[in-house]
Amino acid sequence: MAGLKRKEYPMVNSSVKGSSKKSKTGTNKIQRPPTPPSDLEAQTDSDPIIESDTTEHSGDDDGASWPSDQEEEAEIITTNDLNGQHSRAKVPRPQSKHAGITTEPNTGTDGTKTSESSREAHAKQKAVAQERKAAKPNADSIARAKKLWERLRIQSKVPLEERKQLIAELFEIITGRVKDFVLKHDSGRVIQTALKYGNLDQRKMIARELKGEYRGLAESRYAKFMIGKLLVHGDDEIRDMVIPEFYGHVRRMIKHPEAAWILDDVYRGAATSKQKATLLREWYGAEFAIFKPGKDNTASSDLKLILAENPEKRTPIMRSLFELINQLVQKKTIAFSMLHDAMLQYYLNVVPGSEEATEFVELLKGEEEGDLLKNLAFTKSGAHLVCLALAYSSAKDRKLLLRFYKNTMHTLAFDQYGHQVILAAYDVIDDTVLTAKSIFSEFPTKDTKQSIDGGEQADLLAYITNLNARVPILYLFVAKSSSLLSTEDTALLKEIHAIRATTSKKDSDIRRKELIKALSPSLISYIAEHAADLVQTSFGCQFVSEVLLSADGEKGEALQAIISLTKGDEEQRLLLQTPAASRMLKTLALGGRFNQKTKTMDLVDPPLKFNDMLYGEIQPEIVDWMTGPNAFVVVGLLESADFSSLAEVKATIQKHRKDLQNAVDVGKTSDRDANSQDEKSLEAGRKGTRLLLSMADK
Repeated sequence: MAGLKRKEYPMVNSSVKGSSKKSKTGTNKIQRPPTPPSDLEAQTDSDPIIESDTTEHSGDDDGASWPSDQEEEAEIITTNDLNGQHSRAKVPRPQSKHAGITTEPNTGTDGTKTSESSREAHAKQKAVAQERKAAKPNADSIARAKKLWERLRIQSKVPLEERKQLIAELFEIITGRVKDFVLKHDSGRVIQTALKYGNLDQRKMIARELKGEYRGLAESRYAKFMIGKLLVHGDDEIRDMVIPEFYGHVRRMIKHPEAAWILDDVYRGAATSKQKATLLREWYGAEFAIFKPGKDNTASSDLKLILAENPEKRTPIMRSLFELINQLVQKKTIAFSMLHDAMLQYYLNVVPGSEEATEFVELLKGEEEGDLLKNLAFTKSGAHLVCLALAYSSAKDRKLLLRFYKNTMHTLAFDQYGHQVILAAYDVIDDTVLTAKSIFSEFPTKDTKQSIDGGEQADLLAYITNLNARVPILYLFVAKSSSLLSTEDTALLKEIHAIRATTSKKDSDIRRKELIKALSPSLISYIAEHAADLVQTSFGCQFVSEVLLSADGEKGEALQAIISLTKGDEEQRLLLQTPAASRMLKTLALGGRFNQKTKTMDLVDPPLKFNDMLYGEIQPEIVDWMTGPNAFVVVGLLESADFSSLAEVKATIQKHRKDLQNAVDVGKTSDRDANSQDEKSLEAGRKGTRLLLSMADK
C-alpha cells in the first residue's frame, strides 16, 4: 500500500505558543505537526500530501497489497498551532502499480468504491507473465517440446511404439536448436530425455551441434548435466568429441563451483588413461596447458618421469602443483579423485623429512575436522597417500593422523581402499595399545553392532563374510596369505614394509603378536557362541580355521562348539559336509599350516588337540565319515603328528575295507548330475576314501 508523506516547510515563528507536537498515527487517521499556512491550505484547509516512492507488499503470491474497504480512503487531520484549530480532509487512495498492471478502485452501483479482488489481479499478472514468456525466442518450440517431455519422462506408462513416435517428434523440434535449449533449466531436461531415449545417430547429432561449447556447458548450472548424459549414453566418438575441449582449461575448471564436479566425473569415469594423463599434467603448470599433446598423445602424468627428463623445472612444477592443491583444500573442495591423484604425485616426489614433505603433512593434518584425510581414504590414490604418510611420519604425527579416523573405522573396513589404511596402521604404528584402542574398539564384538555409512547395523558376521571388511579382521592371523589379500593390497604393503624398516623401531613379529593378543578374546568368544552361523559360508570357515590356529588365549570352548555340530540336528550335520567345512575340520585336525617351502606342517604352539577331541565324538560313525563327504577329515586325523588313536583308525579301515571300496565303486557308476553341489561334495569324499585305502596299507 502506497505510503503518504507530507511536504516539509521551514518554521516561520518559533516564539508562537504551543510548540509542534509529535504526530500520532491511528488506524486510518494521521495527525500532522503544525505547518505554516499557504495559499493551497487556504483553499483545501489541509496539508498538501504527496505519494511516497515506497510500496509495502502484503506477502501474497502476487506481491501487491490491495486496499481493504476500511482503508479505501485516508482521513488526514492537521493541527495548526497558529490558530489552534483542526482541519480534516479526505485524500483519494493513490493508484498502485505492480508487474505492469495499473489497478484502480471500481465504483459500485450505489456510488461507493469497491476493491478489486486479489484473485483477479493475480490472474492479470499471470497473463502478463505468459505474454512475456511467449515473446522470448523459441518460446513456441520450447512449449511444444516440454509437452512431449512430460509424456516421455513417465517411462513405465508409455508404450514402446508411442515413445518412438514421441522421440521422432521431439527431434524434429530440437534439431538445429540444441544450443538454445540446453542452457535453460526446463528445456535442458528435454534434451537430456532426448539423449536417454534417442538412438546413437540422434545422440551424435546433439553432440555435433554442441561441439565447441562443452567447456561453457560444464560451467553452466543446468547444462553441465548434459555432458554427463552424453558420456553415459554415448560412444567413444562422443567421448573423444567432448573431453579434448577441456584441454588447456583444467586449472580454471577445477576451481569453478560448477565445472569442477563434471570435470572430476569425466576424469574418474569416462576418460581413457591417455586423456586422464593429459588432464592431470595441467596441474603441473601453465606450460602443460599451453603445449597440448599431439595426435599420438604419448604424454605421461607420472611426475617422477617428467622431473627426470627436466630436472631444471622441478621448482616451478612443484610450486605450481602445491599452490593448486592448497587452493582446493582451503576451499574445502576435497572430494575430487583428480585432486587425490595430484596429491599422491606431489608426495611421491618430495624428499622424506624435507621442508616440502613437512609442509605437505601439515596440510593433511591442518583441518580440525579431518575431512581431507577421511575423503582421501576412500579413493585408490588417496588411500595410498595416507598409507605413505603413516609410514613416513613420526610417532606423534601417526597418532594424530589416526585420531582423525575416530568413528570411521567400520566404514573404512568395508571400503575397497579404506581397509588398506587400517592395514598400514597395523604395520607401522609401534604403540600397539593405541592401535588396539583406536581400531579394535570400533569393531563389533559378540554383543555389539556397528553402523555402516550411518545406515544398516552390522555385526561381526557381516565383517567376516564381506570381501573387504574381513581383511582387517583376519590380516593379523593370516599375514601374507594370497587367499586373503588382493594383488593391490600385497603391492601396497610391500612398499609400506620397505619404508617401515627405516621409520619404525619395534620388531614386526612382536608388534603382530601384541595386536593378536588384544584382538583374540572377542573373536574366540564369537566362535564359541556362533559356530553354526560361521560354518554356513566359506569365509566363515576360513575365519574359524585362521583364528583358532593363531589366536592367543583359551580356545577349548570354541573348539568344543565346532565339535558339537557333529551331534546337532540334520541341518547342522549337513553344513559340516560342504567342501569348505570339511577343509576347516581337516585343518584343525592337522593342528597347523602346511609350509610350501619346507613341504612340512608348521604346528601351532600350544597344540590344539582338536584331532583327539573330534575323534572322541565321531568314533561311533567313523565308517560313515570314511565313506562320505568328510573322508578327508579322517585323512587329516591320520596325517596329524600327535593323533593318539592312529592305530585304531587304521584297524577300522582294514576291517571295513569292503565298505570303503564299494563307496568308491558306486561313484564310478553314478548317473547323478556331476555339476551339482552335493555331487561335488560326494566326489571329493570318494577321493578321500581312495586315499584312506592307500594309507591303510602303509
